Amino acid sequence: MDRGFSNARLIMFTLTLIFFTSACENAAETRATTDPSAVEKNHSPGQPSEEGKIKIGFSMDTLEEERWLRDRALFKEAVENLGAEVEIMAANEDDAKQILQAETLISQGVDLLVVVPNNAEATAAIVNKAHLAGIKVISYDRLVKNADIDMYISFDNEQVGELQAKAITELVPKGRYVLIGGASTDYNAHLLKKGVFNVLQPYIDRGDITIVYDQWTDNWTPTNAYKNMEVALKANNNHIDAVIAANDATAGGAIAALEAHGLAGKIPVSGQDAELAAAQRIVVGTQHLTIYKPLNMLAEKAAELAVKMAKGESIVADRKINNGKIEVPSVLLAPIAVDRHNIDETIIRDHFHSREDVYMVDQ
Repeated sequence: MDRGFSNARLIMFTLTLIFFTSACENAAETRATTDPSAVEKNHSPGQPSEEGKIKIGFSMDTLEEERWLRDRALFKEAVENLGAEVEIMAANEDDAKQILQAETLISQGVDLLVVVPNNAEATAAIVNKAHLAGIKVISYDRLVKNADIDMYISFDNEQVGELQAKAITELVPKGRYVLIGGASTDYNAHLLKKGVFNVLQPYIDRGDITIVYDQWTDNWTPTNAYKNMEVALKANNNHIDAVIAANDATAGGAIAALEAHGLAGKIPVSGQDAELAAAQRIVVGTQHLTIYKPLNMLAEKAAELAVKMAKGESIVADRKINNGKIEVPSVLLAPIAVDRHNIDETIIRDHFHSREDVYMVDQ
């Protein structure tokens, strides 16, 4: 055989082998950078992503109420100000959807998960799934029940109920009370009611106050609160002296029912969240008070805790709340009672709402 021909064939074989090996390496590199599963496997919770940023998942119950839109915006801003990024999903009060969305966030490789639960019991499944993936979970504003939650941050919801009841009993120390509760599936609603009865029970024991109607409100909606208030009015022949409503949405529904019977402004009604509509009702006299919870404080503190915990830093909580399974490390912020006497010095001064919007005047 011709020696020259053999050498040529050897050279061609060598070049082909080099080309094939190089192509395989390039393909592997391409898969590593474009295949999401490949990225996830190389990114462990608590370690910055390839972009160098901590990623926080925020699973929200709903964006149907004014306050949750604020929470979303404030939390996102606070996380980004800390140099991290956040992925936000809202479930529109659907338990199954919230669990599915949380699974999506977990599969995306978030470093920590923050949850506003729709159903305090059902969301325990989210905590379990996150922990299996090595991801810690913070319960935001509402407590997840019967789960090994890592941290709970909220306002002191028991104190919210106490502030509502104290303000109403100062106006009506004796009389027939209606309680329009929140959603029974929300543990905050139970904490709120506990705070209300901390104050009311001595009055009840003395016979000064009688609870003539006490009902939960499905999903916290004004429509369901309106129906509850209608039932309460009918059952008591409109003979009611005070209403403690769990939040401003339920207060709005109760006040609409009172208005239909010519009683709006004649019966004091409480609420919470300092929604604009509630602030407007306060200045015109149809709602007596709301509880102001500066959401910027909540969002900023939650963002701070989330980023620190995602980095593996230890957090010391000053309180613990039992969620039915464990004593959950908790950070509880102080709420503020607001009526027409201090509305200017609180929600307006803090730019939570503008004076023009609250008093419904042209700028």
